[in-house]
Amino acid sequence: MSDVLYFEPDLSQFRVHLEGDYYAVVKFEIKSDVYVITSTKVPEELRGKGYGKVMMEAVLPELEKMGVKVKPVCSYVAHYLERNPQWAHLKA
Repeated sequence: MSDVLYFEPDLSQFRVHLEGDYYAVVKFEIKSDVYVITSTKVPEELRGKGYGKVMMEAVLPELEKMGVKVKPVCSYVAHYLERNPQWAHLKA
């Protein structure tokens, strides 16, 4: 598993390299200093193998460094933040 992260502000997304040619994608909208996370996508072939966690462990530290808050519209992100209280300070 890899934590290589690509921030693509022009596409309003983060891409996280998972393995081989596979990437997870986190889409967002920016509203003030809040990143509204609208969707996440892990390739179908890799679902259920823990890559959602890999994706979040790559993206959340980057958002923390940027000093922004997160509003999870995406249910996966909302559940992840609920289960991982160490990221509670990022919630808008």
